[in-house]
Amino acid sequence: MGKYLIAAFLSLVLIGTTACQPKTSKTSQVSNGVIQVVAAENFWGSIAAQLGGTHVNVISIVTDPNADPHEFETNTADALDFAHADYVILNGAGYDNWGQKLLDANPANGRKVLDVADLLGKAAGDNPHFWYDPDYVQQVINQITVDYQSLDPADAAYFNQQQTALESALAPYQQMIQAIKQTYGGTPVGGTESIVVYMADALGLNLISPPDFMNAVSEGNDPPTQSVAAFEQQINQKQISVLIFNNQTVTSMTTNLKQLAAAQGIPVVGISETMEPPDTTFQAWQYAQLTALQNALSTGAASK
Repeated sequence: MGKYLIAAFLSLVLIGTTACQPKTSKTSQVSNGVIQVVAAENFWGSIAAQLGGTHVNVISIVTDPNADPHEFETNTADALDFAHADYVILNGAGYDNWGQKLLDANPANGRKVLDVADLLGKAAGDNPHFWYDPDYVQQVINQITVDYQSLDPADAAYFNQQQTALESALAPYQQMIQAIKQTYGGTPVGGTESIVVYMADALGLNLISPPDFMNAVSEGNDPPTQSVAAFEQQINQKQISVLIFNNQTVTSMTTNLKQLAAAQGIPVVGISETMEPPDTTFQAWQYAQLTALQNALSTGAASK
């Protein structure tokens, strides 16, 4: 996979735009050719920044890879950023309700809002981790480009060019997904939280963890006792080749599962909800995580 790593590095050089900008609040400058964008989370912010290039200023609100995004609390600076935005991107489906509250408290004429869940036909209660589904990511890319062109029609051709550049930069990420699917499709894996579901589906992996366990952890609840016992049994009997661990939603139960897996010699791969490091790009972050998973799958397969 060395060629993919090289391609991923080149893509970063070509795009050269990070998802997170220093938090500042500015008056709308669409008339001057700069769209003020606020993304609730930095994974969408990275994509928005790369699609907008020099014609946008993107502020991402949730950026800390060491914090649980489900427990995020806003402040006055966040409210000001939303108030001054020409374009706001929310994940939706209950993931960032705080963002909608800020919008409601700061109405503005002409502001566009992209609710990703609405775009995808999802609602509260559905799995909100849409950025782990490559098809959903493409739909978001398409919509952001259309919205930029609506806000700044004079630069429509520029935004088309930016979309083409981003899609080229995403090629190594897409290729890695296909490579894992081709080699390890059908491999049984476990996941501590529902963030794994879309990823496993895209990779063709057989996610056998109890859904009740994963959903409860995602929602901040204690998993049903029977789901805990079933998950522990899967690990102790080595029914899974890899355990995928959400680094940002950690509980005593998920930590225990991680320790059980290590004791059984099952590789553990950590993934995050927000980009790690925060100043990387969406594609570099995803590629690095997929590389770690690919290595773990290789190790797990060899140990069986």
